[in-house]
Amino acid sequence: MSLNETVHPPLPEVVDAVLRTARTAHRTLDALGAGLCQALAAHLGVLPEHVLAGPGSGALLQQLFSTLTGPDTDTVHAWPSWEAYPMMAANAGSTTVRVPLTGYDHDLKAMADAVTDRTRMVLLCTPNNPTGTALDQERILRFLDRLPAHVTVVIDEAYRDFADPGAVADGIALHRADERVCVVRTFSKSYGLLSLRVGYLVAHEPVLAPLRSVLPFYRVSAVAQEAAIAALGAQEQVLRQCAETAEERDRLHRTLLDQGWEAPASQGNFLWLPMTSGVERFTQFCADHGVVVCGKPGQGVRVTVAEPAANQAFAELAGKYREAAV
Repeated sequence: MSLNETVHPPLPEVVDAVLRTARTAHRTLDALGAGLCQALAAHLGVLPEHVLAGPGSGALLQQLFSTLTGPDTDTVHAWPSWEAYPMMAANAGSTTVRVPLTGYDHDLKAMADAVTDRTRMVLLCTPNNPTGTALDQERILRFLDRLPAHVTVVIDEAYRDFADPGAVADGIALHRADERVCVVRTFSKSYGLLSLRVGYLVAHEPVLAPLRSVLPFYRVSAVAQEAAIAALGAQEQVLRQCAETAEERDRLHRTLLDQGWEAPASQGNFLWLPMTSGVERFTQFCADHGVVVCGKPGQGVRVTVAEPAANQAFAELAGKYREAAV
């Protein structure tokens, strides 16, 4: 319960696509993923030339850091958020400006205030990893109104499919209306293709052009492409599975609140338990009883929603720990 993996394995039609494509693995096939980009464009209602597939959203984010930032530039993002952002910035030689959350949510006013002439990119993780909070459309629109033209806004929507539709902004609509906005999504979470490594970026040509020049070196495998296309064709089933996960998330959330834990409502496939101290002790207690969770010392513990039995096991451990600590 530590890696934000889905409990749902790939759907049968996805497995069939993997096996079918594997039989032609000795061929080049669609080397640059044109077919997948066309399928994504049709699915999203955007132009195919505005879509770029890559070997996971993390790889695409690293490419954005490498092409949009560099030495003597800043990247602004909320904190805590995905721990990979500072590492990606360091790889590109960029400096990160980490803006503390207000409560558990992005402080968009403070983030806008942190933007300077050095800023090249702003990251919005919604739902935010690890807190699970989401940004709605109006808040992001007001935020965009405060930003200068030279700043690219990257909306990381890795966990969007687990959110209540009315609670999270539509990054694709924001992209259509504003050339500064690009959206990164992944097939790793809701679609269950984590090990196949496939994600995509939706952006306008000024952002995509420098990424296309290195596309041959960041290709998505033919197997992953066909798996992703098959997964898109099973969108209704994928969303039903996400709804099941959300129900389990909310049930576990209510249980933890009843036990006396502080935990914000989440729109991801995980819950956040803020803890300024005792993180190591709690995570070790869970591990000693066969449950692995993600501890962030000095900040809190992130718990991935898993199978009902695993969620119940964690809830019982959390209750025992809480009783002993009070």
